[in-house]
Amino acid sequence: MTAHAAHPQSTLRSWLGVCAITASLFVFLTTELMPVGLLTPVSASLSISVGIAGLMVTLYGVSAGLGVPFIVAWTRRVNRRVLLSALLATLTLGNVITAVSPNYPLVLTTRLVMGFASGVFWAIGVSMAMRLVPERHASRAASVVMSGISIAAVAGIPLGTVVESLTGWRTTFLVWAGLGALVFVAVVVLIPSLPSANAVPVREVFGLPLKNVPLRLVLFTVVLFVLGHFGAYTFVRPYLEDSSSATPLVITVLLMLYGAGGAAGNFIAGYTVNRSLRGSFTAGCLGLVVSLLSLLAIGHGPAGAAVSLILWGVSFGVVQLCQVNMTQAAAPGTFEAAMSLNTMAYNTSIAVGALLGGLFADHLGVTSVVWFGVALTAASLLLTLGARRKTSRAVPGDALTPAGTTGR
Repeated sequence: MTAHAAHPQSTLRSWLGVCAITASLFVFLTTELMPVGLLTPVSASLSISVGIAGLMVTLYGVSAGLGVPFIVAWTRRVNRRVLLSALLATLTLGNVITAVSPNYPLVLTTRLVMGFASGVFWAIGVSMAMRLVPERHASRAASVVMSGISIAAVAGIPLGTVVESLTGWRTTFLVWAGLGALVFVAVVVLIPSLPSANAVPVREVFGLPLKNVPLRLVLFTVVLFVLGHFGAYTFVRPYLEDSSSATPLVITVLLMLYGAGGAAGNFIAGYTVNRSLRGSFTAGCLGLVVSLLSLLAIGHGPAGAAVSLILWGVSFGVVQLCQVNMTQAAAPGTFEAAMSLNTMAYNTSIAVGALLGGLFADHLGVTSVVWFGVALTAASLLLTLGARRKTSRAVPGDALTPAGTTGR
């Protein structure tokens, strides 16, 4: 994998470019998941059910997942700085249209288009950051970019909930349109020309899992834990409102605690992946199962919900960083193509998880959505343990640990 700067530039400017890509991740991810904190007011404003409102996450994930391998391959000759700028412009315009949409069908159509842009970013963003810095710092650059996930969870989504409570959900999307515009400027100014590298035609992209067994296992594992995690997380606000009568302020605090846990998990995994990548992922999956069971058992009050959400956040922070490293380890020579498949699996699973969660929520109640999360994250854990037993007979050590991967 090419992980060096395409053009010599100062160390400071290189890392500022990495920060611009991190900010890009922040606005893409918060735009994708913002409806999680806004389901109740959006459903009330547009006279739809909470489950139907969850389609804002579902359709976004469908386009982000299913479209990315094709778009990444079709744009394999496009300069990556130009492509990222176009993606951010699409995101910014989409948030503006969402904010002023007079009806729900237009909201869903806009989210569908924005999802394509988001999916492509996830496939190219980490690779771009790794090319901006010297090769010895490539893994650290990837870790910095992935920290944008924790920043989004700690500050972005809770901030969106606060803005909504003070003004309204439409203003929240306008604010995020402004953030997208600022990040667009930062990318244009700070990131040098990055000709496409490590991209392959569509037919070769889809052939990778057929020939690469470790990559195929990673993709199956990602599908299961993402289905469970996001199926439950999409409806965490309605669950907290029903189970503990939590106010918007309490929910904001709880989501911030979840995000802080995610930051801690990302930090912890930055060190543990070098010692045991798959062991770290296994521990994170176990934490997801335990945290969801804890939410069902003791999440009926603020204290119990806080403990459960912190553990949930820590566990997700661990598995999130691990799965990117696992993808890199499984396909180091075709990382961008492998990440496009990872993105397809990840975002499609977000969409399906939100869809199934909406069906459970509307027909069986929001508590059933948490049980759905328990079942799927447990399945991911069992798959990981089963794969570990099989590979340990044939390969000594940690088969998926990438050589040269460093933490923070």
